[in-house]
Amino acid sequence: DWYSNPNPNGISELAIEIKSYRLWANYPNPFNPETTIKYEIPENDQIKLNVYDIHGKEIAVLVNEFKAAGTYSVLFNGSNLVSGVYFYRLESKGYNHTKRMLLLK
Repeated sequence: DWYSNPNPNGISELAIEIKSYRLWANYPNPFNPETTIKYEIPENDQIKLNVYDIHGKEIAVLVNEFKAAGTYSVLFNGSNLVSGVYFYRLESKGYNHTKRMLLLK
């Protein structure tokens, strides 16, 4: 019946309204050599997501493109980097936020 199987094709749809920009903590943290960075954007926007070393030098551009409103995740691989603290920064026209992550080899 409908209650036990409301969508017989097995595909469910969830409409979740994103009300604000959000940069999540990377996971796992500390990481070796990969970590996932998740972010949400409430409107279509030009997005930049970059990684910086402890001195503020840009070491990776993870995202630099126009994105539709939604939730995204990006895999960052630090296998070519030394152990230490790194920062990732999400930037758009009306938002910027930076978080810290730790690479332990």
